[in-house]
Amino acid sequence: MRAVVLTVSDRVSAGAAEDLSGPSAAAALAELGFETEVVVVPDGVESVETALRRLVDEDVPLIVTTGGTGPAPRDLTPEGTLRVVGRRMPGLVEAMRHATFGVVPHGMLSRGIAGTAGRTLIVNLPGSVKAVTEGIEVIGPVLDHAIALLREVPTGH
Repeated sequence: MRAVVLTVSDRVSAGAAEDLSGPSAAAALAELGFETEVVVVPDGVESVETALRRLVDEDVPLIVTTGGTGPAPRDLTPEGTLRVVGRRMPGLVEAMRHATFGVVPHGMLSRGIAGTAGRTLIVNLPGSVKAVTEGIEVIGPVLDHAIALLREVPTGH
């Protein structure tokens, strides 16, 4: 099954920084059996919305974003994502925050969301390698089932 990691970063998209979190997310998803690729866009509501809509139009089953979920002025990934998702799935982000609550203080600053757009599941993750790895570890066990439900594929669950 295909998954696209959307790295959202002005610095990475400009070539001023190396993308570390995108490849980490792709590797974690590959361990779960996904065929992955990484796409990079600059921060901003429109850039995120445009990239997500294109990937949803391509019928990508899973899109994981990394970066742009904090409180900084250019951290607008959730706002761009909200323009695309039809239904929110708060349990995914609640589970990720819960797993690190009290261990990673900055985790409570993440404004990431999760939701569906058509037959696509979209999940926002923070931009650090550790947050991406831990987040995918938490939600990994339910991804296949969630995607199967979205795509109306019998799972036996």
